[in-house]
Amino acid sequence: MRETMPQDRDARRPPKGRRGPVIAVLLLVALAITLAGIFPFRQMIAQQRRVENTEAKLEALLAENTRLEGNIASLESASDLERIAREQYGLVRPGETGYTIDPPEPDPEAIVPEQEQAPEDERSPLEKAWDFLTGRDLVPDE
Repeated sequence: MRETMPQDRDARRPPKGRRGPVIAVLLLVALAITLAGIFPFRQMIAQQRRVENTEAKLEALLAENTRLEGNIASLESASDLERIAREQYGLVRPGETGYTIDPPEPDPEAIVPEQEQAPEDERSPLEKAWDFLTGRDLVPDE
């Protein structure tokens, strides 16, 4: 068996002064690869959230459509049409007298305009960083 001499072991190691820059370059390369992966990942998650939001809106619109179709079906009788004409449009039959009550006008001095202020972001920096990584800052919650 051949024994390694202390000089042979030292010959395989890079000199101590060269390790620092090599490690720094490797860390920079790892950081660049990580950042190159984060931004497309953010976009994919943001697009998925947009799709989910759009699907939720579609479901709400379909439910509203179904409700309105039910209303249309119920309006086929003459009595329902007359009721709606009287309640919503104030129509009356010939010979009847219609009355309307107008609400009093508000006192201009009583109305205090609200000052619009931008809502303060009460999230912690960790939550903001998570929202950045997951793309929530690109697609607002609805």
